[in-house]
Parts: sequence; C-alpha cells; structure tokens
Amino acid sequence: MNALLIYPEFSETYWSFKHALKFLGKRAAQPPLGLMTVAALLPKSWSKRLVDTNVERLRDRDLDWADVVLLSGMHIQRESLVALVDRCRARGLRTVVGGPIASSIPAEQLRADHVVIGEAESLIADLARDLEQGVAEPIYQASERPAMETSPLPDLSLIKMRRYSTMAVQYSRGCPFNCEFCDIIEIYGRRPRTKAVAQVLAELDQLRAAGWREAVFIVDDNFIGNKARAKELCTALAQWRSQYKTSFDFNTEASLNLADDPELMQLMKDAGFVSVFLGIETPDESGLVASNKLQNTRRSLLESVAIIQRYGMQVMGGFILGFDTDREDIFDRMVDFIQDSGIPIAMVGLLQAMPGTQLFRRLWREGRILDAGHGDNTSDRLNFLPRMDATRLVEGYRSVLRRIYSCEAYYDRVKLYLSRTQPRPGERVSRQRWMTRANVRAFVTSIIRQGLFGPQRWSYWKFLLAAVTRYHRCFGSAMTLAVMGYHFQVMTQKLPKEHCEYSLHGGELSTNS
Repeated sequence: MNALLIYPEFSETYWSFKHALKFLGKRAAQPPLGLMTVAALLPKSWSKRLVDTNVERLRDRDLDWADVVLLSGMHIQRESLVALVDRCRARGLRTVVGGPIASSIPAEQLRADHVVIGEAESLIADLARDLEQGVAEPIYQASERPAMETSPLPDLSLIKMRRYSTMAVQYSRGCPFNCEFCDIIEIYGRRPRTKAVAQVLAELDQLRAAGWREAVFIVDDNFIGNKARAKELCTALAQWRSQYKTSFDFNTEASLNLADDPELMQLMKDAGFVSVFLGIETPDESGLVASNKLQNTRRSLLESVAIIQRYGMQVMGGFILGFDTDREDIFDRMVDFIQDSGIPIAMVGLLQAMPGTQLFRRLWREGRILDAGHGDNTSDRLNFLPRMDATRLVEGYRSVLRRIYSCEAYYDRVKLYLSRTQPRPGERVSRQRWMTRANVRAFVTSIIRQGLFGPQRWSYWKFLLAAVTRYHRCFGSAMTLAVMGYHFQVMTQKLPKEHCEYSLHGGELSTNS
C-alpha cells in the first residue's frame, strides 16, 4: 500500500516563530515527530511519503499516488486538518486521523473514515492489517498506555531536514502533576513513562549520522517528571556529547520544581541543556491554588526562575490570564513579574478550557462553556464565560503583550537574563554552534531588517552595543534573542487596536469591533 502521511498547517501565532525563522532560512520550528514515528510503525512493505504543509505544498500528484492518507495534529490545527480530510475524501481516498486532537474532539467532527484515539504503538498493527483487508473500523481506541520501549526510531528519511530549525526527540510521556487546565495528563496520564537511555542515544546517533548539528528539542510534557531517570539520561548525554565532541544543544519543557534540585540543574547544564520552558502561569498565588498548580506555590517564583538561569539555562515562561481569581490589578502584576524575572520569551495567553480537561468539565457544569475552543491561547478568543468582564479581560491581555514586547522592555529582559547566565571568567565556552551558515545569515539579516530599516533602530543598536561590550561571552544567545524579538514585535503590531466588545451569538463568543 501507498501511505501518505500529512501534517496540517499551524496558524500564525506568537508560538509559530514564523518571522524569526525567515532570518535563518527555515520554514518551521520542528518536524512532525508523531507522524515520523507512526511511519516507522507501519508495515515495512508499505511505501510511505510525508508532507508537512508547514514547509511544503500538498500536491495533487501526492494524492493520486496514495492508497490511504494518515493525518495527525493538535487542537490548534483543527481547521487545517479538517480541510485536508475533506480534500482527500473528495478524491475518494480513505482517511485516518490520530494524534492529540483525536482525544479531545468527537470523532464525527474530524470527518475522517477512521479515527485513532490514544497512542499509536499498540494500535498500528491492527489498523494496518484491517486497512489492507478493507475491513477497517471507524474507531480504534487504545486500551492502555504503551511502554515507551515499544516506540521505534522515527523515520527521518521522510522529512526535508534542513527546512527546520530544530529536530525533536521524545524521552517521556505524562506528567505527575494535576493542573486543572491541562489536557496532557488526561491524554498521557500522570505516571511519567520514559524511554531507556539507549533508545534516546540511538535517536541522537541517527540525527548525527544524517548530518544534523544544530539544536534538539526534547519534546517531553515534563522532562523532570521522573527526576531519577532524568538524571540518568543527563549523565549519559554529557558523555555522548563529550565522546563525539558535538555542539548539539538541548531544549526541553519542565516544571518549576526544577529549581529545588541543584544536582539535576548541574547535570542538565553539563548535558548541554540551554533552555527550558516552564509553566509559571500567574504571579497570583490564589490563581495557582484554584487551578491546582500547587507545585508553583509556597515558593518565590522570581527566585526560582533566577536560580535556573544561573545554571546557564534560558527560562521560557508560559503565562495565563483569565483565571476566576484574576482581579483588575493582574495585568500590571503580570507585566511587573515578567520584567523582573528576566524571561525574554514570555508566552502570555488567555485561558482556554480544552475539551477533556478538569477545567472544561467544571465550567460545563457551571453553564459557562461557549464552544470547544480552538487551541490557540495567544489569540483573543474565549471559549468560556470568564468571571472578569470579557471586554476588560481581552483589552488587558492585549495591553500586557504590547508592554512586554515593546523594544525597550524586551531588550531589558534579555540583558537581565544575560547578566545571570553569561559564563564566569575562566569558564570554557563553546563557540562552534554560532559559526553556522544559518546563524551568519540570521545575523546579517538582523542587521539589515532591525538595525538599518527597523522602526526601533535606536533600541536595537543600544542593545547590540551592550551585547558586544558587556555580554560578549554569550553574544550568540544575545543575537538569537534579538532575532526572536523581531517575531514578537511583528506579532504585537498585528494586535487589533479597536475597542472590542464580546457577545454571545449562536452559542459562540463573537467579536464586534
């Protein structure tokens, strides 16, 4: 059989980094690791193609070649995914949809012939057999969460590697915490499951053999969900990097209690981790308690962030507005916290009640759900009735974005971060990773777009001077963040400037500007 795997397009958001990726000559941040893994699980006798619509067009000749089409995506890709399903079915192709979206949206809304709910490792063999025999069922649902040892090496041969800025490796699934708004724990469970160290190293060996020498994202829901296993992996990663003298840098996602474990932070630094995304959510402790984000309470959030930064890791922060506990001062408090934390990449979003979460179920019982949502918490669409006036909430959200992504405010945060993380005198610094063709291209493009023709040229040159004189030992990080700042500034300029009023219309929240 000819299996065509298609990844739907992401809309342009703060998270897409679209405008920064152009500086590097890249088209997307990461490849579709889920589909690459599914491809490796399909029968070896099948012919396979993968089209990521974020980096290339889906052509009619691809559809003419296919016997069956397999699609995967997240909630935010719903509109693109459904359009692709419709296009395939209009040509008489059988369609299979899986991935996180299949666990949160009713199967009939996905419009596919076959829907796979749950993780693929335990399902694919039965699905493939039934497709070959023409007896595939409408729904396939995993009866259990598979052990990570059953996950194969992803099929790298299917992607155009150089179109991405980072490669992706998954080490674990699941998270031990119980945040009310999170769908990860609903889909993947609260008991973290990990791959063996040898599996992870095999994936890195595969990337290295394919010629990859740039960043690798460990795409775990919470890398430190099992701290003992994370330490074991970090020790092995440090040895692996030393053995091959590779300049691989690692990025990942974790929880704020990372700051409680100096040994783990040092091991991550030694292993080559240079950034970590943390769900901080809100500086208001009552909001953390109400949303069951208890791991962030009873601590100084600012000091926890600073501790992690001092181990050489950039903290990227996730923040949420719209909790029931939010008061009028939350917008100013959010801005003050972000500026004081030195978190350059602060992803502030409006609360989304995702289907399948504890939050969605609670708000449904309270009669406050408006629709299933869209998965993009950086847009100003709400899918529930907030306690705060909706118009005030959205206007406050926009004001936060405008303030934190003004050039001066952004560069102030970058400088604070650099002051905490730049190497100490005498500490060895690897410079190899900054002398790549893509980074040289990005630097030249930055000078032209931001320094010569950008609307905030004066702020840019002041920052560049500080980077050269005061933070020269981490100049590469400074320039990377300058380029990323360009994306955030472009996105912020696109925020609606009109007064916005929200109203119920046909069971959904509609905007009248």
